Amino acid sequence: MIFRKIKLIVILLFLSLVTNSFAAEEAEKPISKTWSFDGIFGTFDRAALQRGYQVYTEVCSSCHSMKQLSYRNLAEKGGPEFTEEQVRVIASKFEVTDGPNENGDMFKRPGVPSDKFINPFLNEKAARAANGGAYPPDFSVIVKARADGANYVYSLLLGYDEKIPKGIKLEDGVYYNKYMPGNKIRMPKPFSKDGVKYADGTSATEEQISADVTTFLMWAAEPHLETRKRVGFKAVIYLLVLISLVYLVKKKIWSRIESKV
Repeated sequence: MIFRKIKLIVILLFLSLVTNSFAAEEAEKPISKTWSFDGIFGTFDRAALQRGYQVYTEVCSSCHSMKQLSYRNLAEKGGPEFTEEQVRVIASKFEVTDGPNENGDMFKRPGVPSDKFINPFLNEKAARAANGGAYPPDFSVIVKARADGANYVYSLLLGYDEKIPKGIKLEDGVYYNKYMPGNKIRMPKPFSKDGVKYADGTSATEEQISADVTTFLMWAAEPHLETRKRVGFKAVIYLLVLISLVYLVKKKIWSRIESKV
């Protein structure tokens, strides 16, 4: 009897693993895009970062939080590099709950650069209630948390298709996405052509919008990427020079020993 139970558990675990592997295989391989921040000398495109922030604010921030970022980060070197005045204006457009005041009451005030990005929901339950039970993930490190990072996020944003393959049944509030493992996603298609009016006049195609917000999310996940690459490159050069000097010293010392012998 015990053997049968163990056998049944093993079979169920095997079927679960097989099902998950098939679900993962259903998703198409992400689009391989060349990014400005790729490679050892890669850097962020400042204009793309600023456009990406605009996309996040106007479209994504209604559902997705970015708990790790403060508005002042938008002015830091290596990021979107808005001016300090621009950041003050950006932050002031948001209403922040602060307090308590002298009477022990909480109050509302305009945001300041030191404030964290405003969360669209008070708590997880409120977020789920507003999204049909699904919990919109925080976007702070979403790119680093996914395999193939930027390419995956970019592809997912462009992966919606109204032509649903045979064999796939979508529940209410679920959408087909060819790059999503299992091909099912609760987030509706976020972008459409000219859905965002860029402040710098850039043509807002779906590809452009998706690329810009992906670039912004990559920076959010790794804001010190440029510094890290510069330091890493200098460290490699330093080590190469040090190794060369050590080799020359070793060669000179051993040449003296060999001449005496």
